[in-house]
Amino acid sequence: MAKSSHENENHLFSEAVKDARPLPDHNRAFHEIKKPKPIPKQLIRDEQQALVDSLSDHYIPAYEIETGEELLYLREGHSPDILRKLRRGKWVIQAHIDLHGLISDEARLYVATFISDCKKRGIRCIRIVHGKGLGSRNREPILKHKLRGWLIQKDEVIAYAQAKEQDGGSGAVVVLLKA
Repeated sequence: MAKSSHENENHLFSEAVKDARPLPDHNRAFHEIKKPKPIPKQLIRDEQQALVDSLSDHYIPAYEIETGEELLYLREGHSPDILRKLRRGKWVIQAHIDLHGLISDEARLYVATFISDCKKRGIRCIRIVHGKGLGSRNREPILKHKLRGWLIQKDEVIAYAQAKEQDGGSGAVVVLLKA
């Protein structure tokens, strides 16, 4: 009786591997599939909400210098030289954001997140463009006034001053953050 092709293939395979021996355990390759870490979506949402909640629109600063329309602030306990140097552009602006087109709640979250990211990355000097309010109702700089209150509430902020004309003038502030 003739062998079927299937039996013939099995016989050929058995003959081909009859002298094979298993590899020792230390030579075997193990491909362990690691599960990806879960994304903590609720934690991310909670952190974003904490950032938003950390800044109030109704904060009244205890110590702020205002000369006309120019915004100036120096956290208590710091040298006035810091503010003078900041106004003169002695620090290099390392990062910036632009708040044009954002509503107050969006801007508040954006500013809080930006400052937090800068602190994590070791960035000290930033510029925040808030605009001059020419496109808003009553042509008033709404974000400009809210921004100063938000910045004063952030412990990371040492000082801020109106940007030099080439950096945005009265439509932007330069902020110095703690190291």
